[in-house]
Amino acid sequence: MNAPEERSLYADLPSLASEGGVRFLQQRLGLFGLVGSVVVGVLLAFRTVARIATSQPDPLLHPSMILHLLGSLVLLAAWVLCRKGPKSRRSVERIETVVLLASASVYAAMIVLSPAVDYPVLAALPFLTLGVMARAVLVPSTPGRTAFLVMLTSAPVLAVAFLAHVPPPPGESDSTRIAVAVSVAIWWVLSAALATVTSHVIYGLRREAREARLLGSYVLEEKIGQGGMGVVYRARHASLRRPAAVKLLPASKAGEQALARFEREVRLTARLSHPNTVTVFDYGRTPDGIFYYAMELLDGATVEQIVEHDGAQPVARVLHVLVAMAGALAEAHDVGLIHRDIKPANVMLCRHGGEVDVPKLLDFGLVKDLVASAGPSITGANTITGTPLYLAPEAVLSPRGVDLRSDLYALGAVGYFMLTGTHVFDGDSVVEVCGQHLHEAPEPPGDRLGKPVPEDFAGILLDCLAKNPEDRPQSARALKQRLQACLCPSPWGVEEARAWWEASEPWLRREPSEGQPVSQSTLDVDLGRRSPISLFPSPVGPSCPTVSPRLLRRT
Repeated sequence: MNAPEERSLYADLPSLASEGGVRFLQQRLGLFGLVGSVVVGVLLAFRTVARIATSQPDPLLHPSMILHLLGSLVLLAAWVLCRKGPKSRRSVERIETVVLLASASVYAAMIVLSPAVDYPVLAALPFLTLGVMARAVLVPSTPGRTAFLVMLTSAPVLAVAFLAHVPPPPGESDSTRIAVAVSVAIWWVLSAALATVTSHVIYGLRREAREARLLGSYVLEEKIGQGGMGVVYRARHASLRRPAAVKLLPASKAGEQALARFEREVRLTARLSHPNTVTVFDYGRTPDGIFYYAMELLDGATVEQIVEHDGAQPVARVLHVLVAMAGALAEAHDVGLIHRDIKPANVMLCRHGGEVDVPKLLDFGLVKDLVASAGPSITGANTITGTPLYLAPEAVLSPRGVDLRSDLYALGAVGYFMLTGTHVFDGDSVVEVCGQHLHEAPEPPGDRLGKPVPEDFAGILLDCLAKNPEDRPQSARALKQRLQACLCPSPWGVEEARAWWEASEPWLRREPSEGQPVSQSTLDVDLGRRSPISLFPSPVGPSCPTVSPRLLRRT
């Protein structure tokens, strides 16, 4: 689908020229084929029942019945072909043209084999009109292409219908034939015009919708994700054609506090330039007050998706990811920023700059500015925000006490998840998970995995997961140095990375499903009524914070 230079009858339809637009066109053509197949199939069923009820001979073997079934199968083929993965614009156009022409030819043959009627052309017109109108409504296209397809598909039907009336019935006058011809011509001109106008109206509405989705210099194409602080769309720069991901704050979250946090996220993230941190291109506000920013569009999969698909990852690959993430965090911590939402869904492995398996740290939506932490907290004094499965103990106890070592705790939990394929702690409720973070020692990764793990690497992970921040690495830079010094039994180099990406290509290129839920949650816990709690008591009991299930929200 990456062929912008390809000439197409849809080339003048900007909203359908993009990858997302072609996918939408493909889906609607498939829907047209499915609906048409069902309608023709229902008519076939009624006709079969009628023939049986009237005791007509060979009801299922009559040639017109066989053609009726063939017409339904031709339309069904459009639906099947459109479900077989993404296609180019040209391929979608060819499927549409061939299916419509084949359906019209089958219908023309049915007219010849149908029982004799005085004027078969008049019997053909209603069904032909219904078909072209259904296509104009269900399949978006330019008016020119609609007119072209209407003429193309109507030609065999009208030709056969007229020829079926030659020679004319005995006693038919010339005036009757002229009246029939004029009636057919008027009917068909009006039907073709109505179908063309319908396409023009739908085309105009799509164009208006596209213009309404123009944010600054970026055109939104399709929704690709949703986080705790906004919705993410695939987009492109209107002039440079550069692909981008645009994140915007929806109206439902546009309160003063949410807007302040969202704008802060942009300004802080834009200060980072580490190659393993997602790059911010631009930001601004629309005339109606929607805040947005554009960042690089990444090609790859998150650690969460990779582990869910492939299971536990090799030690060398986990080391490769953690070293990169520690470097990205070192830059953020150096300028006084804490991420506060490190988790597998926010670490992505990408194809970037000609390289593969390039880790990228995403979503600074919960970032905290240490330099400005002395002022009023946007998050609020009585709430903590983060993901329960990767929440450091001090984040549960005292949100104001979160520092850079809290990010290292979460990064250790990400490494543990990537290495073992399981979360460090798991439970039936948020309270249980928080209690485990507070009181339970993590199981050694080698024991969880059931096979040896290099002692130095396992020790680093367990040090990151220490309950007391003083027992963890004291900086991301120090953690990176320790990780780089680990002895790995087998390397994870360029060849190993390329082999994985080549083997995973079919999965990585899968079409994303709409509304796919994210498996992890962001925690918003009301601490206003919490009981005093010690950092190191052993049992999990009533000293845990009060958590309301309604305060959980999807990220």
